[in-house]
Amino acid sequence: MAKKVLVVEDNELNLKLFCDLLRAHNYIAEPVRDGREAVARAREVMPDLVVMDIQLPHVSGYELIQRMKADPRLRAIPIMAVTAYSGRDDEDRIRAAGATAYVSKPISVMRFMDEIRALA
Repeated sequence: MAKKVLVVEDNELNLKLFCDLLRAHNYIAEPVRDGREAVARAREVMPDLVVMDIQLPHVSGYELIQRMKADPRLRAIPIMAVTAYSGRDDEDRIRAAGATAYVSKPISVMRFMDEIRALA
């Protein structure tokens, strides 16, 4: 059975790229454009993995990671942060919030898919 990946990304081009890549590799991509809907959608879908943009309007991906990790139903789901923040301190802070993996933008398609396969 195909694994489900919840993709939380407000940029339409990035969202399309991530979802197209996932679908091309036989994953079920569940897109979420508005971070305010991410936690509820994760509870609904119960994905095998969450791909989380960090720079979102209204609520940061960092905060969403913390919310998901605080939720008993969601805490075991791995989260891959995808962000333009590329400093070592940024990665440490994002991992400390609960992200399992960290990929910086612009993404390498090969690295993105390697991380997906390792986590889901």
